[in-house]
This record gives sequence, C-alpha cells and structure tokens, in this order.
Amino acid sequence: MTHSAPAPFDALDPGAVLTAAESIGIPASGRLFALNSYENRVYQLGDDDGGLWVLKFYRPARWSDAAIHEEHEFTFELAAAELPVAAPLRRDGASLFVHAGLRFAAFPWMPGRAPELDQRDTLTLLGRTLARMHAIGSQRRFIHRPSLTIERLGDGARAQVIDSGFVPDALAAQYARVSEQVIGRVRQSFDGFGAMPRLRIHGDCHVGNILWRPTGPLFVDLDDCMSGPRIQDLWMFLSGDADAQQSSWAAIMEGYEMFGEFDHAELTLVEALRTLRILHHAAWIAHRWLDPAFPRAFPWFGEARFWERHIADLLEQLAAMDDPPILSR
Repeated sequence: MTHSAPAPFDALDPGAVLTAAESIGIPASGRLFALNSYENRVYQLGDDDGGLWVLKFYRPARWSDAAIHEEHEFTFELAAAELPVAAPLRRDGASLFVHAGLRFAAFPWMPGRAPELDQRDTLTLLGRTLARMHAIGSQRRFIHRPSLTIERLGDGARAQVIDSGFVPDALAAQYARVSEQVIGRVRQSFDGFGAMPRLRIHGDCHVGNILWRPTGPLFVDLDDCMSGPRIQDLWMFLSGDADAQQSSWAAIMEGYEMFGEFDHAELTLVEALRTLRILHHAAWIAHRWLDPAFPRAFPWFGEARFWERHIADLLEQLAAMDDPPILSR
C-alpha cells in the first residue's frame, strides 16, 4: 500500500499551538478549540485581549512554500478588491510562519453560518461574488499552484486507489475496468471542449468552505486554489433533479452575469468534473489512511459495500456524461 507519512501532526499538542501563536505576537490566553479539518490541522484560540484567532497548520510535504505563498497572495489580491475572503495575518511582510518544523498561518476568527442554497437570493449573490473573484483571478497566472487536469485528478487518483490495496479482490478487476472507462470518457469531454481555461480559481468551492454573514458569503479556505475553468467554482452549488438544477443555475447566472461573462460551453464539463471529484475523493482517503484522523472519519472505507457503491457511482457518471448537459436542455 502507498500512503502519506503517518501521523504528521503528532507533535502538535495544545502547548505547541499556543507557543506558535505567541511566536508571531498573538498573546494566547489558553483558550483553545480544535476545528474540523482533515487535510490540515486548524484551531480556534483566544488572545489576552478577548479576540479570537484561527491557526492553520499545513500538512507537511503537501504544498511547497512557493505554492502556499501564491495561495496567500491571491487571497490578499481578493481582499484588496474588497471581496469577502478570510485573509491571513501578515507580520513584517510574512504570512507563512514556521514553528517546531510545521508551517502555519493565522487568520482573524470570522463567525458565520452555512449558506442556504435553496434560497434564490443566496445563489444570485454567490454568482455575483464569484464573477468578481474570477475577474481578479484572470488578471495573473499561478506558477506554483496545480492545474485542473485529468492526469492529476483522474489518472493519478486511479493509480493511487489501485496501488493502495483497499479495493477488495472480488471488485478489483471491475474497479480497474470501470475507472479506466470513465477517465476515457472524461478525456473525450475535455477534448471536445478544447483548450481548458487556466485562470486562478477557488478550486474547492463547496458549502463547507463558505460562511454566510449578514453581508453575504465569506470564503474561508483557498487551500485548494488552482488554475482551471470558471465552472469548477460553480457546479458544486447544483443538486437535485433537472428542474432544480436549472432553477439554481438561472439564479447563479443572474448574479454572475452582472459582473462577468461566462462561456456556456463550459456546461459540457460539469459531469466530467463531478466524475473527477468522485475519483479523487477515494484516492485522497487512501493516500491519507495512516493519518489517525482518517480511519476515525471514514471507518467504512475498506468495506466491500463502499467499493460497490463507488463503482456504481462511476457507472452512473459514465451514463451521465453521455447525456446532454442538464443545464443546457
């Protein structure tokens, strides 16, 4: 099996978190609360003045320093344009810090609730905000951040799962065959679209990365920002049957087209992108399995019923990619 290094955050006890905060001038009061996060480790802590902060410790070896700096700089650009993002603290021009061998960043605590995606006004405001974000994202290019590619999210994910040994023997051949078929169909979809846009996007734009505040959305995590098409930041807000998705899309576009143009040919990519996300999610769990947080969170991952459902999902996507795009019907 191939996995990430085991327990990369073993040394990150409460004392280390508080010391890290104090090393960048945050006088920690001792109030500390671990927030839900798998890829990184994230903590809410209080300071002596009654303020609240979020410290995010980056998973070792996942991103280079240069890639994290690009994430931060993109966030600062968005914040400078008065877009609602949680920007990291800067001390003497630095926003990425190191303590006890772990890289971390600090953010002011910003409370909020989950967005209500069944509300038309919510979707319209999300569309307006993302159009403005994409306008900023189109002004420069990432050099060190990844791009949305089939090789990374499809071929690489499939190889990771096959090499991991998690697929039960009775299902291994079926997984290999079906995953190869769906990746081939994704490739057809991408080839049919043509040259893939490479603007800077959020990359992982789902409700868990958005807080809703009285002023609207706040995007709190750009850890997976990448180069890719605009539709990657939009399709995850769609769910339900065809009518529900079309209604939601109309609301998003009502807001988006106030501030930006959208190439509706990108709608042909939605099911291909959904397929890549399904493939990549399984590979992500397999790759991180030796981190103790993952067996606790995903105890069913090695069970045959999970892989039966996973293969069924891929077969459903194979059919979906052959159907006309729901949003253009």
